[in-house]
Amino acid sequence: MITLTSKDNPQIKNAVKLKKSAKFRKQSGCFIAEGVRVCVDAYLSGAVIDAFFVTEAAKNKNPGEFEKLEGYALNTYMISPELFALISDTQTPQGFLCVIKRLDKSEEFDTIKNGGKFLALENIQDPNNLGTILRTAEAFGVSGVILTSDCCDVYNPKVVRGSMGAVFRLPMIETDSLPEFFADNTGLKTYAAVVDGSAEKVTDVVFEEPCAVVIGNEGNGITQMTADSCGKKITIPMNGKAESLNASVAAAVLIWEMVK
Repeated sequence: MITLTSKDNPQIKNAVKLKKSAKFRKQSGCFIAEGVRVCVDAYLSGAVIDAFFVTEAAKNKNPGEFEKLEGYALNTYMISPELFALISDTQTPQGFLCVIKRLDKSEEFDTIKNGGKFLALENIQDPNNLGTILRTAEAFGVSGVILTSDCCDVYNPKVVRGSMGAVFRLPMIETDSLPEFFADNTGLKTYAAVVDGSAEKVTDVVFEEPCAVVIGNEGNGITQMTADSCGKKITIPMNGKAESLNASVAAAVLIWEMVK
């Protein structure tokens, strides 16, 4: 374990850039995961932890978790609370933060034509929404998630934290175009979730594998091109006066109906 004392240390500067920049996360092939539980989830999932940052207080408060991570991480750095605040993305840091190698789970989609129930996300922008959606998808056993390249960065610190470790375990793949992805996977039955009274109620749908339910942008929903590329349009029936649901809430309802 190495003690770092300067904010100008390259390791500290690197962590700060990973916190702030999606572009740098992509270029460097790394991202950060913060919090005791999330860091331990990374370890348990077999993710490559390049660097583990910890404060003295956090080490003493979580000795068992510290011992696991120190023994597993390629590098461990003890830093002060002041330095930790620079790399942290939370208001009340727990004193555990890992720099992790980006995960490539695209190969797990090679068998998509053989079965499975998938979630497709188009232009989801709120990292809190995305994190919650990924957490819900994993909890209910979704086979994988297809994300368009204009979604917010799946390795945004808020997404990683909000997913509660789902980013380490859930198969995910990125595509520039859902219509093109669906065209390349012709056996995939596709369902566009829309706010449209004429669409089929999701409660009446029987989801046959392999299938994918598409959820769109928080404000604008699914693009017309993507909706038109899907085999069926579905909607969540609502009896109240609200016209629509939050994207993560809608995703939870749709996921439940798809996998039940």
